This record gives sequence, structure tokens and C-alpha cells, in this order.
Amino acid sequence: MERIVVIGSSCSGKSTFSQRLAQKHKVEYIELDQLHWLPNWVERPGDDFRALVTKAVSSDYWVVDGNYSVARDIVWPRATQIIWLNHSFGLVLYRSITRSINRAATKKMLFAGNVESFKQTFFSRDSIILWVLKTYHQKRKNYSKILKHVEAKGIKVIEFNNQSQVDEYLDNL
Repeated sequence: MERIVVIGSSCSGKSTFSQRLAQKHKVEYIELDQLHWLPNWVERPGDDFRALVTKAVSSDYWVVDGNYSVARDIVWPRATQIIWLNHSFGLVLYRSITRSINRAATKKMLFAGNVESFKQTFFSRDSIILWVLKTYHQKRKNYSKILKHVEAKGIKVIEFNNQSQVDEYLDNL
């Protein structure tokens, strides 16, 4: 039974990595953002989100990507492995900027039909770039502590600190 949770800062590459990992393992890919967001960037109510997450992780084989602490008590105890994409602040910030510009320019449709805009990216409190600036260091500090306790409970934890480690891991599967 493989149940893998992929965590990391926003824009660390969780979704891309998780999709590739799920394909390699031939298991279901579950994106928590897809379950969380409703149209027009409205957040799904907490109880509804938790119910969807509970149903999604009820099977024996999956890869989940996402950092939602509101669902951690549902997802993490079922995990056989947690992979932490612990990339540098510089890389994550660069990815947040380039990804946001690309998504806004191409009008790439995301979860529930939502689309990022230049206004949202650069002139809004909901900017993913601002979110990275506000949350990166605290999340990194918190994960470092939390994952020590998780390992003590017998869940395998793997930490990647750069993209070459991620690529090598996927290539060796």
C-alpha cells in the first residue's frame, strides 16, 4: 500500500512532482487545491472540504499534494510516506513570479475554472507571490519540527532540498 503525501512551500513544485510520482506508481493523484477551491476563488467550507478529503484518501493507493493543516489529521495518519520539497527561498520566490506571470498571460484555467490575473498577482492581498513571502519561512520552520514527530510514529519522511534531487528520485523509480 503506497499512500504518499507531498508537502512544501507554495510554488515548490508539489503538483508537478506529485503528478509524475502518481504516474510512475500508477496510483491516483489527489490535488487538495482542487478539492478546496470553488469558482471565483471562493474557499470551500471547512466541513465540506474535510468530507471530500476523507473520501479521496479512503483508498489504499494514492499521491496527495497539498499543505492544508485543516485536513492534516485526515491525510497524514493514512500516509505511508511524506515527501517534503524543501527548496530554497530564492527558487520558490522565482517560481512564484514566473508561474504567476505565465498563468496570467495564458489565462490558464485552474481549480474550479479559476484563472489568475495580473491584478490578482501583483495588486492584491491574495497574490501568490505575497503568500510565498509571508509563509515560506514559517512553514519551513514548522515542517522541520512536525516531521520529526511524524518519523517517530513510523511514517517514512524524505526531504529534497533541490530540483536535481527530485529529478534523480523520479528517474530512479
